[in-house]
Amino acid sequence: MTRSVRSGFPWLLVTGIVAIGFILRGPIVAVAPITPEISGDLALNAAQAGLLTSLPVLCFALVTPFASVFIGRAGANLATTVAILGVGIGSIVRSAGGAEATFTGTIIMGAFITIGNVVIPVIIRRDVPTARVGIVTGAYTSAMNVSSMITSLGTVPLSAAFGWRGALLAWTGFVVIAAVFWLVAVGPRAAVRWGPLKPAVETGAVDTVAVDTRGIPIAPPEPRTWRNLSAVLLALAFAGQAFSYYGLTAWFPSILQQEVGYSAAAAGTSSSIFQIAAVVGALGVPLLAQRLGIPRTFIGVAVLWVTFPLGLMLAPDAWLAWGFLGGVAQGGGITIVFMLVVQLSLTGTHARRLSAMVQGVGYALGATAPALVGAVHDATGAWTLPIAVVLGATLVFAVAGLLGALRATGPRRR
Repeated sequence: MTRSVRSGFPWLLVTGIVAIGFILRGPIVAVAPITPEISGDLALNAAQAGLLTSLPVLCFALVTPFASVFIGRAGANLATTVAILGVGIGSIVRSAGGAEATFTGTIIMGAFITIGNVVIPVIIRRDVPTARVGIVTGAYTSAMNVSSMITSLGTVPLSAAFGWRGALLAWTGFVVIAAVFWLVAVGPRAAVRWGPLKPAVETGAVDTVAVDTRGIPIAPPEPRTWRNLSAVLLALAFAGQAFSYYGLTAWFPSILQQEVGYSAAAAGTSSSIFQIAAVVGALGVPLLAQRLGIPRTFIGVAVLWVTFPLGLMLAPDAWLAWGFLGGVAQGGGITIVFMLVVQLSLTGTHARRLSAMVQGVGYALGATAPALVGAVHDATGAWTLPIAVVLGATLVFAVAGLLGALRATGPRRR
């Protein structure tokens, strides 16, 4: 026996989710364009300067288990509020003083962004109607890419006008906007209320819920995560996605300089196509998935991902085409993995654990990409083998993700 659970589309909440997406990547990416200025002012060597962009990704991997526990005990709403405030505090500390403050603020930001990474899929699973999960997930991941693009393009002019500390501090404006939209969406009391996650049957997150003969909802048993083959496949797929993204984000400008002959400034500007095109993938994938289904859409995303490193190896002069296709793939890739996380999760608690597992594994491996790709380049003195390493990661994404998509959307989901 089942009873339908229906609710209107939560426009305010979705607006809040999109606003939060702006603070989960942009503040990290903002460092990259002004790394020389920061290094010169703080007397950092290349390795130390690289930590300013790699530390947050390491936090994603290391803090994810603790973030999952915190979300389970505090509840999704309060955890989101804490994440927003923490990103703001980290931004202020990062811009407050010398090298110690800069690194401390970066770690604080990374830790609280991790909470946001894990909790947003939980909220989407809890409050968004099933038919709209894809487009909301796409809007959320698009916000992350748009903020990355804005901070990449805007930080240098701001630094010229206000110094690098003022430039980084300026992006706390995104945090203020996210806080306002979030408080409006859920209300001040709900935003700070402590309470564990409720089962899906209490939140209206499912279209139908089982009830006993007295009409009382029956909560389903909690499914497994680490021993669930579908979850393991999604974790491997996200690892391939994250490794490819961070590896190419770090080294695409250098590849354009050394393989195509661009200047450093031209390579940096040209490589932004990789971030800009991600919006197309993030918004396009949910629409295609509605028409073609998730597995077929995943095949298209995987083909585009593989095309990027393969194209750079075989025809680097056509980098614009490969960069655009790769950008579409990276935006669509993270979107479709998050869609599958929501698709596979059966309860709010399961969504939290699955989100933490997939992202924890993915970011742990993704954090190694810049160093590993760079080390292979140093060892070989060329870009063919380093790009081949990224190609291998895209193949892992393709194979594991397709198998995971088939299982997550099929009758055998556990």
